[in-house]
Amino acid sequence: MTPQAATPAYRRLSVEQRRSQLLDSALSLFAHRAPEDVSLDDVAEAAGVSRPLVYRYFPGGKQQLYEAALKSAAEALRLCFDEPRQGPLTPRLGRALDRYLAFVDEHDTGFSALLQGGSVVGTSRTTAIVDEVRRTAAEHLFSHLGVAEPGPRLRMTVRMWIAAVEASSLIWLDDGKQPPRDELRDWLVEQFIAVLVVTAGRDPQTAAVVAAISGDDRH
Repeated sequence: MTPQAATPAYRRLSVEQRRSQLLDSALSLFAHRAPEDVSLDDVAEAAGVSRPLVYRYFPGGKQQLYEAALKSAAEALRLCFDEPRQGPLTPRLGRALDRYLAFVDEHDTGFSALLQGGSVVGTSRTTAIVDEVRRTAAEHLFSHLGVAEPGPRLRMTVRMWIAAVEASSLIWLDDGKQPPRDELRDWLVEQFIAVLVVTAGRDPQTAAVVAAISGDDRH
């Protein structure tokens, strides 16, 4: 007789453990496929559970699951910029970008779909989640610059650079992840210092920031 395939046994997990397992499975799928190409059946299969179980934890279906996965990814992105304010600015910024670019590398397709928009599951709530990551990144940068109340020119400069980092990341993915990641990191750090220097010529607050950075880098 041909032995029958064993029926997969579900592990008993706590509510939070099961929810985390489903989110991890969804994130893995969204990382490498556009959100509209991922179904609840795909998530159930990846997690080794039934489709009804996915619905039990996410009764709102795919939309709720996608938003929950996006929030989890956003939290990981926010942590990328959480760097202790110790030592010169450029190495600190380099370490933050290392984590950011590693996340982009690992979640390539999902990252592109997220920032380029156009997903059938995109909503004002998902847009707000992404915008919150940008705001958090800006707040971390102002903290690293030692600025509690940035003026309009410095604020615009930092937000423009964050937009440039996002655009560069998408182009990097489109170009087969070239140049090498560490080269891209160094280039982005140099660009940040360069745009600060340009703004410093028009803004006393930014000029003071650039002077402080130059002093730190000499030590």
